[in-house]
Amino acid sequence: MLIDIETGYEGRFDFTARQQGPERTYLLASVPRAGSTFFSHLLWRTGCFGAPLEYLNFEPAGPYGFAGGSPDLQRRLWRSVLRRRCSPNGVFGLKAFPQQLEQLQRTNPLLLEEVLATILPHGGPPRIIYLRRRDRLAQTVSYARASMSGVWRKEQERAAEPRLDYSDDALEAADRGIAFQEAGWEQMFSDLRIEPLTVWHEEVLSDGSAVVEAVANYLGVPVDPRAAVEVPQIAKQSEGNSREWAERYARSRGR
Repeated sequence: MLIDIETGYEGRFDFTARQQGPERTYLLASVPRAGSTFFSHLLWRTGCFGAPLEYLNFEPAGPYGFAGGSPDLQRRLWRSVLRRRCSPNGVFGLKAFPQQLEQLQRTNPLLLEEVLATILPHGGPPRIIYLRRRDRLAQTVSYARASMSGVWRKEQERAAEPRLDYSDDALEAADRGIAFQEAGWEQMFSDLRIEPLTVWHEEVLSDGSAVVEAVANYLGVPVDPRAAVEVPQIAKQSEGNSREWAERYARSRGR
């Protein structure tokens, strides 16, 4: 868990725990630096789409890093969030990146089987919202810089954040990483023979209410304004010298 940072995984943000499991589930599929934290909180704030956060993030610096070495604790956490993070209308959402599912396949296949049975049920068509970002150059720069600095959220920035030295290697690695993860999702969609609801980060920023309406129609879940809940605010990170990075990388690639 990030220290001294309100992330949204804290117990005070739980819904009233349900006795039974969710009635409707969906997967918020994305890749790093596509705006998934902002979008997940936008959906969560309605009080009608569950709280679609990274409940499978067991990395040391992740929200459930304390469970990283315990497959049994990971399964107990999953069963707990299914009750605590399901909105009163019975909807539960999970945000995930491909590498999280791949990690579970290696370290906790029993949990992965349980997750997929819940999120991609056999009794009905799987519901997947696929968040992407049109500005691939900005996404690549953001991913490279965050990977180098370890700063993934506004709250982690120091008062005088140093300018990062340009790294072509870091940018190329970020570019390959985004492409690899997107290919992983596309393969999954193909295997499941489904067409997800594709949402673009830029549209979330320009007209979030229209995107929420599209999600509601896709999931078949009406939005009740009275159900809105308080969630942590997501602030935009400082750009630093990101623009210089983008311009230099674009020039090096002849863009």
